[in-house]
Amino acid sequence: LAFREMDGHLATEFGSEEEWLRCIREDFPKFTGFLTGRCKLRFHGRILEIGAGAAWFSAELSKLPEVQEVFATDFSPRLLKEQAPRIFTMLKADGRKITRMPADFHALDFPDGHFDFVVCSAVLHHAVDMVRLLREARRVLKPGGTFVAIREPVWPLVNFKSRSATQQKLIAAGVNEHLYALAEYRKFFTEAGFKLETVRVNLATGLKFLFNEAVNGLTHARYAFLAHNPK
Repeated sequence: LAFREMDGHLATEFGSEEEWLRCIREDFPKFTGFLTGRCKLRFHGRILEIGAGAAWFSAELSKLPEVQEVFATDFSPRLLKEQAPRIFTMLKADGRKITRMPADFHALDFPDGHFDFVVCSAVLHHAVDMVRLLREARRVLKPGGTFVAIREPVWPLVNFKSRSATQQKLIAAGVNEHLYALAEYRKFFTEAGFKLETVRVNLATGLKFLFNEAVNGLTHARYAFLAHNPK
C-alpha cells in the first residue's frame, strides 16, 4: 500500500514513508534508553502496548532481558499485520516474545491486573474519551504497575498559534487529534485514579540539549508520562 493510503495520520505527521522509517530506525529507539536511564524504569514481565500501529515500541521492549512477553495491540489490524514484521526485522526485535492482536483501547479484552506495564507512543491525544482509556489501562495493570506514555503533543505555555484554530485545521484535514495542555493531561490521569509523574524529554546532545532544556514547557513541551497504579 502507498504510505498515505496505509495510514493518513502517519502521512500527516511524517510527510513521507522515508521520514517515518528514519525516525523508527534512528530517533525512536532513543526513548528506550531515556526511559530506562533518565526515568529509571525497569521494564519486566508482561507488557501491553496500546495503539501500537507498526509496533516499533513493542519491538524495542522485546529486546530487554527482563521482559517476558509483549502484546502489541491496535484498533486496526492492518499496520500490525502488514508493517510490523518489517519493523521487527529492522529493529532486530525478539519476535518470540511479541503477540500482535487487534484491540480497542477504550475496552480492553484482558483480565484485571494482567500486565506489569502498559505503554503507548503518540496515542492518548487520539482517544475519544481519554479518561475511559486511562481507566482501562489502570484496570489491566497489576497493583504497583506503571503506565508509560511518550510522544504526546503537549500544548506549550507560550504559543503564537491559536489552539482552537490549529484544532480545526486538523479536523478539516481528517486527522483525529486533540490538543491538550499539561494541566489538562494531569487532570485526566487524576480522574482515572493514577498517580502521575511527568518527566521532561530531551534526547539531544551538546548545545542543543541545553537549548531544549531552557525552552521545554515554554515554546515547546515534550514530556514522558509515568502513571503509577497504586498498590
